[in-house]
Amino acid sequence: MVSAYAREAYVPEQVMLFSPEDEAVYQQRLSALREARRVGRGLTEYSPLERVEGADPENDLPIVPSERRSLPMDALKEAGAYAEKMNSTSLLIWRNGKLEYERYFGTTTRDELLVARSLAKPLTAIVVGRAIELGYIRGLDQPVSDFIPEWRGDERREQMLIRHMLDMRSGFLPQSRSDHADSPLNRAYLHPRHDQVIIHEYPLVDQPGSRFEYSNATSQLVAVVIERATGMRYASFISEKILLPLGAAGGKVWVNREGGTAHAGCCILLPARTWLRLGILLLQDGQWGEHRLLPTGYVAEMRTGTEQNIYYGLGVYVAGPYTERRGFTHPDRPSALSPPVLHSEPYLAEDLFMFDGNGNQVVYIVPSAQLVIMRTGNRPGPGHEWDNSILPNLVLRALPVLEAAPQAVH
Repeated sequence: MVSAYAREAYVPEQVMLFSPEDEAVYQQRLSALREARRVGRGLTEYSPLERVEGADPENDLPIVPSERRSLPMDALKEAGAYAEKMNSTSLLIWRNGKLEYERYFGTTTRDELLVARSLAKPLTAIVVGRAIELGYIRGLDQPVSDFIPEWRGDERREQMLIRHMLDMRSGFLPQSRSDHADSPLNRAYLHPRHDQVIIHEYPLVDQPGSRFEYSNATSQLVAVVIERATGMRYASFISEKILLPLGAAGGKVWVNREGGTAHAGCCILLPARTWLRLGILLLQDGQWGEHRLLPTGYVAEMRTGTEQNIYYGLGVYVAGPYTERRGFTHPDRPSALSPPVLHSEPYLAEDLFMFDGNGNQVVYIVPSAQLVIMRTGNRPGPGHEWDNSILPNLVLRALPVLEAAPQAVH
């Protein structure tokens, strides 16, 4: 049931008229999505893709010699066995400034570009933080309408702040599934003018800032804001301002059409080690070597939940009080996207926060243990269920410094 505010705002105030060629591309993509859903998948490929330049992939991360690991090999093997059983493509474990474990599964290789799905959403928070540090955006409380002048004069949309794009309190229609061609959910995802669909058609159903509702369109909007704020293409900004300073390898990102707008909320392809470096950047409070890439205090903002969802900060999930299952949408309702994720026990460090994307793709970050654990892959096969607490707790239990770390939240 949507609120009275939502009912008032649900119908788009205008419907954009696009060329027959654009509409034909949209219909082709929608047919591909319907077929993928019929067999229990999402889209298997994105086209067109734009290159995201990065550093030389031979610019390796430091790897700890086996005799100097801080983690016992038995624990690392157990973590690897769990990841393998759960249909993973990669598992990387970083501790105290060095890579302690790296394993790829099946045919996956170290330099392979991995489909990120919603790991792209924490990346949007890093991108916005970088833009703030460089002065392109004043701060998290700047109105989005400063960059989307089409919204000026719209009393409701003018209330949306930069932070609302990252903490999922934009007020936009929640994410769900529809097979209808006229659905804004599909048009905002698949249309070759999806940026214009989001700006002009996508329904605002709640007062911005008043409610947490997971929405892909909310994250997709970040690419529009970044490109307008910086005058750079989204791929170029990520490349020049984030990946190259990190020494991270690049990849590709889906754009809605040749020369069009990037999909910021999904659909970026990067190698495993690049995702690990992004986690390490947050572990190091936005500092990389001698260079500050994110504003002082920004990672603390990312790790802070909101009144509307204490488990979600800016693009990342936080440990919070223990609950056995968490969904991706509003915490008081079952997820419309996927079953709530199992947590069989509390996290063993209360300062844990994480990237968490579709397919149970995760990057766990534990500052108190100087630990990053990254797993990519797909949902487990029949007869298996992913448990979000197993990998971090398995590693934390193996640490000799566990007793010095903040204790679990009960």
